[in-house]
Amino acid sequence: MAENILEIDDNGFETLVLQAGKPALVDFWAPWCGPCKGIGMMVDKLAVTYGDRILFTKCNADDNQQTAAKYGIKSIPTLMFFKDGTVFDKISGMTNQTKIEEVLKRILAGGQGPAPFIVQ
Repeated sequence: MAENILEIDDNGFETLVLQAGKPALVDFWAPWCGPCKGIGMMVDKLAVTYGDRILFTKCNADDNQQTAAKYGIKSIPTLMFFKDGTVFDKISGMTNQTKIEEVLKRILAGGQGPAPFIVQ
């Protein structure tokens, strides 16, 4: 894990992520998850580029089930992006670095997250 990525847990999630004062990316992962390793390498690279403007964190979903349940993490890897203490966007499953970077750029540009899915 890159030195500019913070390992977070259930106890520190609210303070470290929701009250960070800047946007945050949370990588929900587990040590046994192969695709998580691939996503982790991409997150490490992006943290070098964007780490001064976005907080990069990792949360082991097995060890921090309270936080994973609160945010509806049903599969890993899942990347959740937070802005101003709320969920901005989410990517579940394997993806590419370009898609992750698109969300980061949208956050920094002051853009909006995707429209919520509403059932009526």
